[in-house]
Amino acid sequence: MQTKPNILLLQGEDIGRHQGCYGDLKAHTPNLDRLAEEGVRYTQAFTHAPVCAPSRGGMVTGRYPYSLGNHHMRCSLAKPPRTFTQELRDAGYFVNWNTKLDFNFVPQEGWRDEASNWHEKPAPEQPFFLYENFSVTHESRMFPNRPGWHENLPEAEGIPMPDPSTLEVPSHLTDCPEVRMELAKYYQAMTILDTQVGNRLRWLDDQGVRENTIVIFLSDHGRGLPREKRWCYDAGLHLPLIIRRPGGLDAGTVRDELIAWVDIAPTILSLAGAPIPESYQGRCFLGEERSPPRECVFAGRDRMDEVFDRVRVVRDSRWHYIRNFAPNLPWAQYQHYMEQQEIMGVMRGQARKGELKGAQAAFFAASKPEEELFDVGRDPECLHNLAADPGCAGVLNRMRERLDAHLRDVVDLGEITEEELIERGILEDSLADYHARRELADRNSVLGDFPFPTTLREARDAGLVE
Repeated sequence: MQTKPNILLLQGEDIGRHQGCYGDLKAHTPNLDRLAEEGVRYTQAFTHAPVCAPSRGGMVTGRYPYSLGNHHMRCSLAKPPRTFTQELRDAGYFVNWNTKLDFNFVPQEGWRDEASNWHEKPAPEQPFFLYENFSVTHESRMFPNRPGWHENLPEAEGIPMPDPSTLEVPSHLTDCPEVRMELAKYYQAMTILDTQVGNRLRWLDDQGVRENTIVIFLSDHGRGLPREKRWCYDAGLHLPLIIRRPGGLDAGTVRDELIAWVDIAPTILSLAGAPIPESYQGRCFLGEERSPPRECVFAGRDRMDEVFDRVRVVRDSRWHYIRNFAPNLPWAQYQHYMEQQEIMGVMRGQARKGELKGAQAAFFAASKPEEELFDVGRDPECLHNLAADPGCAGVLNRMRERLDAHLRDVVDLGEITEEELIERGILEDSLADYHARRELADRNSVLGDFPFPTTLREARDAGLVE
């Protein structure tokens, strides 16, 4: 008789907490809402990176990307570590990881058994770990050149696009037809994803394995909109996390403990009864190896494809502190992939005409402050920077100290140039690809001549960062 629990990990792509169970009244997500009713919904769960590959790479290794070396988007580790799935296989699990690697490294041989559509086959007889990524909500689905993107998806049949005029536009974005259409596409895709999740949960029922299977649903980072995906504000890092355990354990529970994405790997191993490598930097929040609750979580942003930046974050249950190591670089550097969103062109035009106010205008400014501090309980969109507020000086110093200690503890490689990381044998040499992307961005940019560097060395050479 099988005693180890099966584990099903379902990951949405480019989604924030836009589900009914998280209080979004415009979301139609009955399957995820039911999963939350049958399990635990976490309200304070955070990724360590606001873009896919560093987020996933840290999740599967239990280590912060800027400590491991895979912190730059589209870099590749020369000597990748073991993923937690290898530990599961050593513990007797069958592993089927069928979609979306994107870890900023090629996993070691033997990290999985299969990469097939597991939901179209009988359940494995031995304890299993199954993974699926749902790409229907990816940022690219909102691009204007993607009409009919969902027509080949059977789950999309009969799912209408919501009326754009009824949707709420975040105050950090311009309220215009273009962004309302992007939001409508997003909510339609969110419902399609929910239907896909429902089908996978139904497979567990049909196979008779529901009562011995742990289900985990989460995202990789925030929604694919400006100042959300790719940025270290709440909207880019604060994500859904729902876990259903056998026997209805803690069904309908809501927990507000701080969870980090580096905690996912050790927690899965703990639930599976598998040894946890000493190299892991995450903590267990469930299972026999459960750790004390976190006081804070950490995150960072580095190069995004052809665009360099370096940002680090510490967040507790109330305060969100950001340190910008390259304040002389704007938030809204021209990044070719992101610029395919219509809202970027609209807001850039408004910025040139001086039509933007507040956080919208600041986002397109030529520089950014060295420090940002937000009281997210009162300011969830992170619009009002309190770093210069004398009344917050004590909080600011406390958050500074927490971040400094963390970066020392994990040995932040973000202050080392990619050229040196390549020389040390930590990274493969991908610099030619980065520069080709930069040249493409320069040719297509509407910004004219600008000193946006691709790497830390270029930023230092240009005097834009120490």
